[in-house]
Amino acid sequence: MTKETARAVGPGGSVSGRWVMTVTNVWNKVSLNIDQVSQLTGVKKTTLRYWEKEFSDYLKPERTDTQRRQYSLEEVEKVSVLKQLIEEEKYKSAGVRLKLGLGAIVGPQVEPVSAGSEPKPPGG
Repeated sequence: MTKETARAVGPGGSVSGRWVMTVTNVWNKVSLNIDQVSQLTGVKKTTLRYWEKEFSDYLKPERTDTQRRQYSLEEVEKVSVLKQLIEEEKYKSAGVRLKLGLGAIVGPQVEPVSAGSEPKPPGG
């Protein structure tokens, strides 16, 4: 047992709160690049990029200063959820959005046309 472990484990083998917080902080700081996420989840890198665009309000990996994607463990879990819904449960994009509570993407809104009037374009 190392000195650090001995200090973290109290009398009777209980784990101190400080040690648990440290482990939690470490897990919160773990980040993986797109290649690692692809290998871990079995989802191709091109698919990860597509999902990032398609579900941009759900999947948002951080970017480094050089614009490389860095996935937190939370983002990796989201990739797993998307994989489950799309590849295993066979949901289409709109179904995934509804299942996740993201709302469906719809085209531009056009006001109904009254008899004898011209349709109004969005923002018009």
